[in-house]
Amino acid sequence: METARVFFGLAAPLVVSWERDWFRDRPWPAILLTLAYGGYAIAPYRHETKPWIAFAAAGLLALGSAILLHRPGTLSLGFSVTTPVTLGPMSSARRSGTFVIGLAALTGLWAAAPTTVDLGNRLLLSDRVTVMVSAMLLAVFGGGSLVKAATDPVEREIHALAAGPAKTMALQLIDSGGRNIGLFERGILFLFLAAGQPEAAALVLAAKALARAPVDHVNHASKYFLVGTLVSVLAAAAMSMAARTAVGLSAL
Repeated sequence: METARVFFGLAAPLVVSWERDWFRDRPWPAILLTLAYGGYAIAPYRHETKPWIAFAAAGLLALGSAILLHRPGTLSLGFSVTTPVTLGPMSSARRSGTFVIGLAALTGLWAAAPTTVDLGNRLLLSDRVTVMVSAMLLAVFGGGSLVKAATDPVEREIHALAAGPAKTMALQLIDSGGRNIGLFERGILFLFLAAGQPEAAALVLAAKALARAPVDHVNHASKYFLVGTLVSVLAAAAMSMAARTAVGLSAL
């Protein structure tokens, strides 16, 4: 279990960063994610040497990927912090309401602290939870990289079509949020398969098929979605079986 937790936990942030192109566009957040999530993954085994060695290897891999892949220019954080809160005079009613809400929140935290801390520790130190969460990240984002590699040839075919209604329709369909839908699809499929409910996963695929039915007459778009869905299913199934096996459950 220790090996599975460390492996899945260190691989997950790297795959997420690669799929999101963070090493290219936002290298420092990618490195910080790798270090933070990697630290969480090896936390129960921080008194041992090998997990720290694996952690250092993951950090070096993240740094190397950032150096190799980042766009020309300085390595910046890649994000800015803004807040919608504006400071100004508040009415006595608003001040009172804010105070009461804050007091209620503090009271609730104080009352739930022992249970929350215990549950949090159990979740943070649970090898099974870490393996499952990391495997889901690998399925969702790593599967995205596989889907892109598999659908790129179809997308090139579409771009190579002669200008006309068919090409325009196909381009509009493949650009209509398919990537984000794919992330959600792989996440749902992984959850159902990891929970040992393949029938529910089949219902998800059936629902998607019905939603995509109107594009069946667009040959290239239909091919694009078919290939993408097939790879998504394979990625989710492979990672769910690997994770279930790693935690001592049957593969299906």
